[in-house]
Amino acid sequence: MRESMLTQMARWWRHRWMQERAAERAVPPAMAEQLQARVRASEARHSGEIVVCVEAALPSCDLWRAGREMPLPAVIRERALSWFGKLRVWDTEHNNGVLIYLMLAERQVEIVADRGISRHVPDAHWQAVVQHLGQHLQAGDFDSGLTQALQEVSALLVQHFPLQPGAVNPNELSNRVVWA
Repeated sequence: MRESMLTQMARWWRHRWMQERAAERAVPPAMAEQLQARVRASEARHSGEIVVCVEAALPSCDLWRAGREMPLPAVIRERALSWFGKLRVWDTEHNNGVLIYLMLAERQVEIVADRGISRHVPDAHWQAVVQHLGQHLQAGDFDSGLTQALQEVSALLVQHFPLQPGAVNPNELSNRVVWA
């Protein structure tokens, strides 16, 4: 079903009005450093990789498709999958990378898990993590939401890909928060 013209125009302005630096304002450098330290500490306990990506708004080409060609949540999911590829989260030795993606203009969250961890964790569990983070995001509490999401993702990775004592765990991906 096509969206109303008013809904489409409101979305268009919301995304165009959102400045690129909005991602950095939502997750300021000090918070990003704390999240980076949390990712580093998490990855010391398992062989997985976690990447956090915060994007301010959808590009015009994706906005055009939203509501016309496909529902907005599907467009946001595709955008998260695109970042999953661009950031090479799929390119880990054990295929156990996880992307935590926030779309600020829509206040929506996606988690993209590589095939290694997806074999062990049902989609319903990932959706529960998304729902918890989404509640914090809707309230504007990015720090608590991202911290809780990191803890939940970390617990899953520790459960299914624990780091063996004395094992070497190279850091395959950057731990920095990606502002897009």
